[in-house]
Amino acid sequence: MQASVVGTNVTEEREPMAATEETNKQLVRRSNDEIWGDGNLDIIEGYVADDYVEHNAASPQTIHGPEGYKENVQIVRSAFPDLEVTTEDVIAEDDKVVTRYTLRGTHEGELMGIEPTGKTIEVQGISIGRFEDETVVEGWSVIDMMSMMQQLGIVETPG
Repeated sequence: MQASVVGTNVTEEREPMAATEETNKQLVRRSNDEIWGDGNLDIIEGYVADDYVEHNAASPQTIHGPEGYKENVQIVRSAFPDLEVTTEDVIAEDDKVVTRYTLRGTHEGELMGIEPTGKTIEVQGISIGRFEDETVVEGWSVIDMMSMMQQLGIVETPG
């Protein structure tokens, strides 16, 4: 597919948007499976941009760069070492990928000051990632923390 720059004689080859969207979807699936599910921190450097910023509703501070991303994965996986991630839906448009997923695991390590309960959780989350050149540069995440706290026995379930 050729695209020309308006007002010049320059033409350049561009990857079709559908191919870029599919590549970004595959990157998100790989992240869910290998980084979050398997705990493979080695691939974070190639997945997360140096100037990455994540806005996470469950985190009091913004996550920055590959090191911040890695630290976040380590915190979650140390609390839930048997963490399983099931990718339910992946939708891509332009440079963004929206993912709906389910997390399952056993609370065996400290999490946000909460001592291990030994209880299992199953919670849903939704994330949006913005990609540039096959790396994620910005992210937004929301996880059902109320349900998690109820399942851990930290918050009483109404009724």
